[in-house]
Amino acid sequence: MRFTKSFFFFFCIVSLVSQNTIQAQSEDHLAGPVKWMSFEQAVEKSKTEKRKIFIDVYTDWCGWCKVMDKNTFPDPEIAKMLNENFYPVKLDAEQTADVVFRGNTFKFIPQGNRGYHQLAAALLNNQLSYPNFVFLDEEFRIIPIYQGYSSLPGYKKPEEFHPFLTFVAGNFYQKANIQEYQKVYKSPYTPSVTAPVAGNN
Repeated sequence: MRFTKSFFFFFCIVSLVSQNTIQAQSEDHLAGPVKWMSFEQAVEKSKTEKRKIFIDVYTDWCGWCKVMDKNTFPDPEIAKMLNENFYPVKLDAEQTADVVFRGNTFKFIPQGNRGYHQLAAALLNNQLSYPNFVFLDEEFRIIPIYQGYSSLPGYKKPEEFHPFLTFVAGNFYQKANIQEYQKVYKSPYTPSVTAPVAGNN
């Protein structure tokens, strides 16, 4: 009997610690200067002030997603661009909560040991790789970065990520493709070249 009580107490402690760890990991995704919100919050805000929506589609087990959170999103240029020009959204591709959008209910679909969320699958055109990024215009239409693709996959350093943000924020996607835009893009990360100071001869 004493063993049973001890085991039950131990199980409760382990469960509590696990829940706190999971909650802390989830909150880590929201830390930093970017004003992250849920998809539903972004849709609600769009009712009073239309903006493009940037969606970071991630999972808790994705290592490169964590690197983006640590190195790319906290970058001042990236955070400023996201906060001023978009509603920045964090979407857990394996979240179990339903999302209702335009009369449709998107659900979690169990699959194997994990599963996926129908909204993530719809946004990524069923190409479920992480991290992955989706841009929506003011009418919630997907803005393709590359022709034939609905999303921008893979880890990006700040200097690699910035041109994609300005490409969408400045509406350059309406008149040029990303390859053409990158030829004229001016990076804030490129050090300015100063003329050498002439010495006395």
